[in-house]
Amino acid sequence: MNYIYWQILEIGLVFLLPFFIIVLTTPYLIRKLTKKGLVVRDYYKKGNKMVPTGGGIAIMLAALFSMSLNSLFYKFDAANYIALNVILLFGLFGILDDMIDIGRPAKLLLMYYSSYPLMQYASHSNVLFPLIGHVEFGIIYSQLIVPTFVLVAANLVNMHSGFNGMSSGLSLIVLVSLLIKSVIEGSIDNIIAIVAITGATLGFHLFERYPSRIFWGNIGSLTVGSAIGVLIVMQGFIVSGFIMLIPHTINFLMYVYWRIRKYPQVKFGKIREDGTIEAPNPLTLKWVLPFYGRATERQATYAMYAVTAVFCIIGILIPG
Repeated sequence: MNYIYWQILEIGLVFLLPFFIIVLTTPYLIRKLTKKGLVVRDYYKKGNKMVPTGGGIAIMLAALFSMSLNSLFYKFDAANYIALNVILLFGLFGILDDMIDIGRPAKLLLMYYSSYPLMQYASHSNVLFPLIGHVEFGIIYSQLIVPTFVLVAANLVNMHSGFNGMSSGLSLIVLVSLLIKSVIEGSIDNIIAIVAITGATLGFHLFERYPSRIFWGNIGSLTVGSAIGVLIVMQGFIVSGFIMLIPHTINFLMYVYWRIRKYPQVKFGKIREDGTIEAPNPLTLKWVLPFYGRATERQATYAMYAVTAVFCIIGILIPG
């Protein structure tokens, strides 16, 4: 019983420390980014509102600091540091992506190999499929599924964005759901680093939610997106993780259809006088509701939260 209490305290500290670091330091970060001119336009607001971007670096640093400080009191499983290494590599590619365009093929190839350190720690090669049973993937799991899943998850999160707080909010829902499933399964020692990422993401979401005071940029989406992928492969939640990310996957498939049909490229919709969004087409998931009905940015974002929450609940309840 004392071990359980000690573990709860450990998880609580790892989660809360980066949360409070973000809450306390983000106002300063907002001022510094604004002063440096690292701002982008918030397209779904009237006028020409500019918002600082690149704030996702705070999530990386807060999680790192939390793990570093808490290591004075707790001995973490080595897998946590491997997971952090992979997540930081993806975050660095996010910084690079925000600064220069190295090209999608080169970026995807380099990020794919960034997941290789996980191979010897992602030992859940036996996957339980509903209605089928257990399937042993063996070396295929570590050599192919692990790097592919992390890469795909990071890019799905990066693509499913565009409204204030949508990407960070959806990521938070998925992360919390995966952590709940981990607790239910009784295996969390190897993903303490992800707990720190989740705490930092919650703190950051308080500033990025509607109306956003800061955006996390590619660095934030790739950092947290890779954390989701790492958590899934480390815990062997391939089926559950896939279900939780179905809305993200649908959004990606809609984008593929868009490109195949060679429709005109439009990155943003417009804002009407009544504050509702005028979506140019229904070919990205976030635009479906505004296209077929009248919805504000906040309403469309909450709709995306609700859809993802439903799939996350299914992912938690499904065996394996």
